Amino acid sequence: MTVSSTLPVLDARLPAGATGLFTTRDGGGSAAPWNELNLAVHVGDDPVQVSANRELLAARLGTARLAALNQVHGRDVTIVDADSPAIPTADAMVTTEAGVALMVLVADCLPVLLVDVRHGVAAAAHAGRPGLAAGVLQATVEAMTDVGASARDTVAVIGPGICGGCYEVPADLRDEVELTVPGSAATTRWGTPSVDLAAGALGILERLGLGQIRRTDSCTFEDPQLFSYRRDRVTGRFAGVVMLTPSDE
Repeated sequence: MTVSSTLPVLDARLPAGATGLFTTRDGGGSAAPWNELNLAVHVGDDPVQVSANRELLAARLGTARLAALNQVHGRDVTIVDADSPAIPTADAMVTTEAGVALMVLVADCLPVLLVDVRHGVAAAAHAGRPGLAAGVLQATVEAMTDVGASARDTVAVIGPGICGGCYEVPADLRDEVELTVPGSAATTRWGTPSVDLAAGALGILERLGLGQIRRTDSCTFEDPQLFSYRRDRVTGRFAGVVMLTPSDE
């Protein structure tokens, strides 16, 4: 498949048959404080510019269909096909259609990309603290298997999010999350309670028996090239995107 290289992105390094990436702040046209490649329409940015930024991303992927969600920090999963509503309310989506780019938007939460190229199933999940605790990743893998995927053939990539060293929370909240997301309890670099979203997500996916799981090391709070709601409050959103590659390209 021919993919444009004009927009700087972080390659998710998915297997042949799929494309996966994470955008950064670079390459778009939004003005401060949403500069530059804000992809969210709900954060106060000019919607015309957001649409232009999304067109840049679609061109980077070489597709005319960029599927988005109304994300609500839950566990609902939607199947994206020809009959899907334009912007369904959910926090994860699954498709078996090649050429459909699944996009989740984040600015500290985790974008998690999943693909089983052998059986032709892809998924993207928005996994913040509430979503992880609610079971959004378990629901996503279940939805994938319902349409033909195999857990052992599925590759998952956990994208950039706020790290456990920065995500400070009250001690009772950390302990509450640990009950449903084992391995997520952590401590900040300055010694206070925190939640490690990526460690929690990794543990969930391992227990689900996925064939391969990778995680990025980038922390949104620390990396100025990524949007962070905790750092900047009024800010944009970057994307995690996954797409099955059309077989004729």
